[in-house]
Amino acid sequence: MTTAKRPSRRRADPVAAHILAADPAFGPIVDALGPVALRDPAGDPFHALLRAIVFQQLAGKAATAILNRVVALFDGGIPSPEALLALSHERLRAAGLSAAKQAAVVDLATKFADGTIPTHDFDGLGDDEIVARLVQVRGVGRWTAEMFLIFELRRPDIWPVDDFGVRNGWRKLHRLDDLPRPRELAAFGEPFRPYRSAAAWYCWRATDTVMPE
Repeated sequence: MTTAKRPSRRRADPVAAHILAADPAFGPIVDALGPVALRDPAGDPFHALLRAIVFQQLAGKAATAILNRVVALFDGGIPSPEALLALSHERLRAAGLSAAKQAAVVDLATKFADGTIPTHDFDGLGDDEIVARLVQVRGVGRWTAEMFLIFELRRPDIWPVDDFGVRNGWRKLHRLDDLPRPRELAAFGEPFRPYRSAAAWYCWRATDTVMPE
């Protein structure tokens, strides 16, 4: 008598199971990593976006040092839009922000303060509406908005087709010679709804994970 092979604990995860049903090519990365494990959110939308702006086009160590100096300007180390708007440009410059980043973080704080970005009402907005509001901020593009949706708001169905890591992970998982174009990747992502964020995470991790053949 033969016994049917039981699914592994990793594949039993409902999100991972959905990804595998949509595309068996994800099997090796799901087996290697198990369920999706996103990094902890910042817990404060303004701080998360402030961090994203500071880190743009900078190496991690330098960006971390600048962010720490900026955060130290706030009483208690907790940044708020109103407190940032009260700071002088001289203090922001002394913390290490370039003129362009000063303008970006001030615009970010302004958009939070005037309600363009609704600090306490993200749950009432759809993904596209949040992106539309965030990209009004100087220095915030669609990619930054999508990362915010995935990692800070934990939105489950975001598919960042312009992201190099997602495209490269897809290429690796499917053993392709070339990266898929964003328009192609958009179509490839449809079967993963409503868990495209998870599919994106597996693609990212595929670029730095040794997987079984």
